[in-house]
Amino acid sequence: MKIGLFPGSFDPVTNGHLDIINRAKELFDRLIVAVAVNDSKTSTAMFTLRERQKLLKEVCKGIPRVEIICFDGLLLDAVKKYKAVSVVRGLRAISDFEYEFQMAMMNREITSDYDTIFLMASHSYSFVSSRMIKELVRFGGDVSPFVPPAVVREMKKHRNIRTKVK
Repeated sequence: MKIGLFPGSFDPVTNGHLDIINRAKELFDRLIVAVAVNDSKTSTAMFTLRERQKLLKEVCKGIPRVEIICFDGLLLDAVKKYKAVSVVRGLRAISDFEYEFQMAMMNREITSDYDTIFLMASHSYSFVSSRMIKELVRFGGDVSPFVPPAVVREMKKHRNIRTKVK
């Protein structure tokens, strides 16, 4: 069985993430979407790890062969634990490629047990990032074109978040 692993913070999950998930699942018998603890983003997190996992489960429930998990630690450890043959990374711009390429090469130097697959973002999502969504929300902007309705709903539940929905 070919297993792919798509790691990320997913804070929040965007329509761009869903696009990558839907395309990546076609490459594998099973795709594991791994919600990662990212210490460098903890102070700016909109949702807890479990909230992000719950949101991903909700927005991916109709997508076959996709499993949502959480992990903390090295990506290499998650790859081994879940027996993934490939790690999937989404790219929006050259700056994403530079960072992701460096990370992939570092991991490749440590182990050659898996490959990294880069999927280019669809044009309509090439400018969307979780960081930009959080910025837009902070200033009361309408994020509904960029995130699933479940994410907008959960954002509204957080008292410190102002959102506009059409």
